Amino acid sequence: MDLVYRPERYPFLTQDLPGVGGTIRLLPEDFQVEEVPAYLPSGEGEHLYFLLEKEGLTTRQVVEFLRDEVGVPEKAIGVAGLKDKHAKTRQWFSIPRQHEDALCLLENLRGVRLLDASLHTNKLRTGHLKGNRFRILIRGAKDREKAEAILKALAEKGLPNYYGPQRFGLGGLNPVRGYELVKQGKGRGSPWLKRFLVGSLQSLLFNDWVALRMARGLYDRVVPGDWAKKHATGGEFLVEREEEAERALRLEISATGPLFGKKYPEAQGEARALEDEILARYDLKREEFRARRGARRPIRIPLTEWTLEETPAGLWLTFFLPKGSYATSLLREVMKVEVDAPEEEETLGEG
Repeated sequence: MDLVYRPERYPFLTQDLPGVGGTIRLLPEDFQVEEVPAYLPSGEGEHLYFLLEKEGLTTRQVVEFLRDEVGVPEKAIGVAGLKDKHAKTRQWFSIPRQHEDALCLLENLRGVRLLDASLHTNKLRTGHLKGNRFRILIRGAKDREKAEAILKALAEKGLPNYYGPQRFGLGGLNPVRGYELVKQGKGRGSPWLKRFLVGSLQSLLFNDWVALRMARGLYDRVVPGDWAKKHATGGEFLVEREEEAERALRLEISATGPLFGKKYPEAQGEARALEDEILARYDLKREEFRARRGARRPIRIPLTEWTLEETPAGLWLTFFLPKGSYATSLLREVMKVEVDAPEEEETLGEG
């Protein structure tokens, strides 16, 4: 039973197309991430929204500065997602309006630049974003035509929605600890840590499910019993007619895989059997995840916004991903090199 995450376990969708190689993250400015908010501040309200550009800092370090130096209670600080340390990132934060005058103290935090600020009626909360826009330099990559061929194939078929290495911890061992919690029902650590570890196991099972469907020729298909996602609206529905397969081939809909829990739409028939096959691989049962809420996640995401620019340093790749998706899934396809996890924290929405 192998519960250790290793990216080579998971096949490339574009296996037959050679990659461009190269390296990323040599410098922070090589990896740029701009948060795309779900909404902009209205200009009125009791919460101050502000847009920061940061380099060499985790989101957590900024939150700690706001707490310790600006004097904002940690529970009152709002962020939509986490961003990497070894990158140049732009993201929104929120604090209660009463701390507005102390915001000038951000000048004392090295690596941060204040870009915008305005008022809004509610605190910014996790998930309040559409996604992230990335601009990444693949240093040493020269063959633009190879990269274009891969990106066009991904635009046609959809990008595999694998969870990235950030999800699985140092050495990919978090699913092992999550498995122990699921089987034993208890363990040391805070409730947040336990949720994160079990979430890591859920993510490994999802990645295995993606790989299984790919191996069975069902990556861009739906079968009766699948829960499918409509990419245009985000709605989900139970597939009951074989005719829905044509919509899947046009990338209008995609199958969704399980993040097992107590309350999520359960697949039926052939689709459920695929999920059961993954559970049986690890001697797991659905009811063992009753402590988690559960959800479904699409097997792929449309790649609709991308550009390439060839420079003496390498290829600049620009693209957008919706929240919850990982830039590493795209980079590994283009480079055909396994992309290491950022050292600090995962980007929620990416990438």
